[in-house]
Parts: sequence; C-alpha cells; structure tokens
Amino acid sequence: MKKFKLIGLILLIAVIAVGIYIYPKASMYFYGNKTASIEKETAFYVPTGTTFEEVLRSLEFKGIIENVENFKEYASVRNLKESTIEPGKYVFPKNVAYSKIVEDLRQGNGEKEAKVTFNNARTKIELAEKIAATVELSADDILKLITDEKFTSKYGFTPTTINTMFIPNTYNVYWDISAEDLIAKLAKEYKRFWSPERKAKAKALKMSQTEVSTLASIVVCETIKMDEAPKIAGVYVNRLRRGIPLDADPTLVWVLGDFTIKRVLNKHKELESPYNTYKNRGLPPGPIYIPSVQYIDAVLNYEKHDYIFFCAKEDFSGYSNFAKTNRQHEINARKYHKALNERKIFR
Repeated sequence: MKKFKLIGLILLIAVIAVGIYIYPKASMYFYGNKTASIEKETAFYVPTGTTFEEVLRSLEFKGIIENVENFKEYASVRNLKESTIEPGKYVFPKNVAYSKIVEDLRQGNGEKEAKVTFNNARTKIELAEKIAATVELSADDILKLITDEKFTSKYGFTPTTINTMFIPNTYNVYWDISAEDLIAKLAKEYKRFWSPERKAKAKALKMSQTEVSTLASIVVCETIKMDEAPKIAGVYVNRLRRGIPLDADPTLVWVLGDFTIKRVLNKHKELESPYNTYKNRGLPPGPIYIPSVQYIDAVLNYEKHDYIFFCAKEDFSGYSNFAKTNRQHEINARKYHKALNERKIFR
C-alpha cells in the first residue's frame, strides 16, 4: 500500500513539474491570439541592420504592441530573433493578431518592392524628400548625390540642372535600393522619355532637353490650365526668339523662396540673381519646378502666335489675357491689379 502511495506521490510531483514547465510556454502560445492596439491599417518599417530590441521598441512606439517584455517572451517561444527578422515594409491591418505579426517578421512577408512617386517639387530638398518617402533611403542620401558636381556630371548635368533629369511618374523599385542605383534607374527613364520625336521637336526649337524642361518649369508655375499651357509656352518662345527678357514672375518667387506670394512687386524685380528674368535675358540657369510630362510636351508643342505678353484674368478663373502690344498688356495688367486690390491681395 505504501508502495502505491509513493508511486502516486512521485507521479503527482512529476505532473506538477511538467505543468510548471509547460504552462508558461502554453500561455505564451495563447498570448499570440492577442490583437494589436492599432485601430487602422499601419505601415511598419524594418530598415536593414535594425536590432531585435529596436524592432520591439518601434512596435511599441507605433502602438502595435502594448508590452515589450511580454511580446519579447512570446517572440522567443516562436523563435523570432534578430537573425530571423527580415528587413522591409510591413503593413499590419486593424486587429492583427500578435501571432501574425511575429510570423510576418520571421517569414519576411514585408513588401520587397516600393513605388517611388514624385511631382510638385520646387527645390532639391523637396525632390529628395519625395523620392525617399517610400524607400529605405533618407532624403539626405539623395541630396548628397544630386548636389555633387562630380556625380551629376556622370549623367551630363550639373547640380543646377540635375532636376530636369527627373521625369515625374511612379516607378517600381526595390525597397532597399541604394541611392546610386535609384538615380541610375531614373536616368534610364529620362532617356526613354526623350524619344527621337521629342528630341526632334527640341532641335526645331533650337533648345536643349534641359532648356525645354527649364522653360516647362516656368510654364507650370504660370498656369494650372493645361489647355492654355501651349499658348503661354508660345509667348515665352516668341520672347526668347526676339531677345526680350522673359519677365516671368515665378522665377522671382523662386529666388525669394516664399511660395505663398501672389503678387510680385516692383522691388522684387530689382533682385540680383541669375534667376531674375526681368534683369537677365534668356532662360534661368536651371528649372524652378519639376515639370510634368504634359508641361514638357506643352513646350515642345507650343502654340504658334504673335503674342508676347500675357496676364492673369481679372476674374481669377485661372486663365490669362494675351496681348501683342505693350499698350494692350498694360490695360490687361491694370484690370488684374485692380481686382487684386479689391480682394486686398497686396503680396
């Protein structure tokens, strides 16, 4: 009888020991059913070289997990560690289970490709930020290259003109692409864009590809009305051919760096800058905007006419009044200035 009691006691101790060993691990597996705190789809980035602790802290900072230590213990049970975490962009849906988070990070289910989209950029900093927004690169990585004279010369540009090499579009690239490879890809797209037909039209204009894009950068700042862009381009082509200064207000705004200005004043026209197209004949040294394909084509397919002036319409419709003589232009300008005064727009 005592023998059976002893065996029973040994079995009981064994069961308790096993329970003590197994329960925490089992509870951790159940912990995987817990859902993230995020209330909407959330992007989560794991840059190359990120440590396990950095990933955990980042998950907590983004509100995806609540307790780093508990999640770390669960991740250990699931064999998620630094060597098994794959870099990439992960997108976690609302109410995603912790088990799914761990599985994605361990299996490398993040997005390996990214879409680089850029437009509406005026400066190199803006351009670099837009290019780097969806990839592992930082804006500084891009900026360092496009402001380097030796690097830009590889593609036939200078830091002043390099922006004309970037054709706004959406490009598929690897998320961890290097800055050099990304710019090389955009350079290939630039060459593809400049087809023999476009090159022939630029040659007929007696303008280089860079000059066409520079003029397009002015036109895009002059009008949002795409149907009027070729007509405005025609005005500037006429002025260039006659040796008349472009008198383009957007170039002065670009020099000032204050893009909220709606009214260029006479004092602005006295600015000392190669971009001041009131004081200097011809095109400015480089673009003042990243023009879209449509605006580049508007220059290449400019409207042939005899206008050498244009001024925004006084009805603020976004369209312009065109003139062949200075007298008619002054009449148009007075109407527009009066409308500005009535709306109390003085800058």
